[in-house]
Amino acid sequence: MTTAASEQASPRHPVWPRALLALALGTCGGWLASLAGLPLPWMIGAMLATTLAAVAGLPVALWQRLREGFVVVLGVMLGSSFTPAIAAQLPGWGISILILAAYTIVSGGLGAWFFHKAAGYDRITSYFSAMPGGLSVMIFVGEAMGGDSRLISLTHASRLLLVVLILPFAFQLFMGYDPAARPAAGPDLADLGAFDVAVLTASGVLGWIAARLLRVPAPAVVGPMLLSAAVHLGGVIEAGPPQVLVAAAQVVVGSALGCRFAGTAVGLIGRTILWAAGGTVVLLGSAVAAAWAGHLATGLPVLELTLAYSPGGLAEMSLVALALGLEAALVATHHIVRIFLIVVFAPLAFRLARARLSRRAP
Repeated sequence: MTTAASEQASPRHPVWPRALLALALGTCGGWLASLAGLPLPWMIGAMLATTLAAVAGLPVALWQRLREGFVVVLGVMLGSSFTPAIAAQLPGWGISILILAAYTIVSGGLGAWFFHKAAGYDRITSYFSAMPGGLSVMIFVGEAMGGDSRLISLTHASRLLLVVLILPFAFQLFMGYDPAARPAAGPDLADLGAFDVAVLTASGVLGWIAARLLRVPAPAVVGPMLLSAAVHLGGVIEAGPPQVLVAAAQVVVGSALGCRFAGTAVGLIGRTILWAAGGTVVLLGSAVAAAWAGHLATGLPVLELTLAYSPGGLAEMSLVALALGLEAALVATHHIVRIFLIVVFAPLAFRLARARLSRRAP
């Protein structure tokens, strides 16, 4: 499978026309979804449009750097949600984070069992396909350990696609969420002063650079978010990125998800999405159960905890939280912890388990 929809351009197929096509389709899809009144329209519409285009064989692709650049906007937006009132709640999230750690272990184990027993993946591919996060690291380490990187990549991409599609609609249908109550995603561009723009831009650029230099996981989100949170908690500014940039971030992130399916045989996509759907049910079921446990233990809202525990990407789930008007700071904080746990401990746990099995072998 091609990575992030074939970023490596060949002389015969330069990447920029494919990127322009993907962005045009994504924008049109987002616009149609907004007209239809869908939840999270710009992201879901863009994702559906580019996924259909990729499956149909159209030459769609996006630069990873372009996605990261717009994810920086999301990181700054997330940081702007860390107000002094939110900071006062941070100590109360400790128990829910402990539940998150337990959920990560249980859901990863259940997912690995499902992919091995039901889908017939080998044990290595099953393990790294089942981890609820850390896509790029899971692909790299899984391949190094002898797993099928194409299946791991496609399974993770399918899970992200399904989770982003399922959750906003499920919130409306089954959990009483009122889409009319969600606030605007950000201020109008005309309402931002020059100082606001300068501080927001510096938070994004400097935070991204610092996080990359420090090798922080998901640097395009985490670095800008932390720096933006610092300036907002310190009272330097109150504004976040404008609505137009938040909508553009949704289009780019959604289009990038759809483009992951480019260059892959339709039959393989269909089979993998089918098994990924089963794995997503296992992981989402575990997330909902953990969210209710967290709610009963802490009193935190079930909706926010469901998003915080859901097996989607940090950028994608944070966008869902922002678009639905939920507590994005809680969701982002939990996903950062989950990514850290998976990136650091999942490969280590696999190495220890394999070494132990090797010692037991005759």
